[in-house]
Amino acid sequence: MSIFSRLFSRGPDRKDAMVPLYNSVITLGRQPHWYLDGGVADDVEGRFNLLVTLLSLVLLRLEDAPDKAEAGVALTELFVDDMDGQLRQEGVGDVVVGKRVGKMMSILGGRLGGLREAFALEDHDARRAALEDVLRRNVYQTEVSEEALGYACDGMIAVHAGLVGRGIDTVLAGEIL
Repeated sequence: MSIFSRLFSRGPDRKDAMVPLYNSVITLGRQPHWYLDGGVADDVEGRFNLLVTLLSLVLLRLEDAPDKAEAGVALTELFVDDMDGQLRQEGVGDVVVGKRVGKMMSILGGRLGGLREAFALEDHDARRAALEDVLRRNVYQTEVSEEALGYACDGMIAVHAGLVGRGIDTVLAGEIL
């Protein structure tokens, strides 16, 4: 290897290590129960909103391990790459892709903030009410039955608890299901 290759090569892409985790988030978001029992709209917008919510839960878990901040950045970059590719596949032009990805990142940031606040609440009832509010405002685009909302809320609580209960290296390996 020449000196120039060593100086200018980036080495393995840090995002490569996050592919199993990102794929696990995608797999979790594709589970039919979210749509059948949880009442999430089974369309592009509904699937996107569910994905962002689940990804936010994983990012919250990564925040609990400050030495793994780089992993959260790499996971977010994979999300951006995926959304960029999805938009381009739908025929969205170069000029618009950046704006749409920027909006998606804003949505991710807002969802992350809402979930962070909800799960920081000590009182179980207050936490549940805050989480239901986050889901109602961000995942559902129309009215949702209390039964479906409760199901989705229970599911998010279970995902959060499962993530918190796993070692960080297990989560990083994509073992979140």
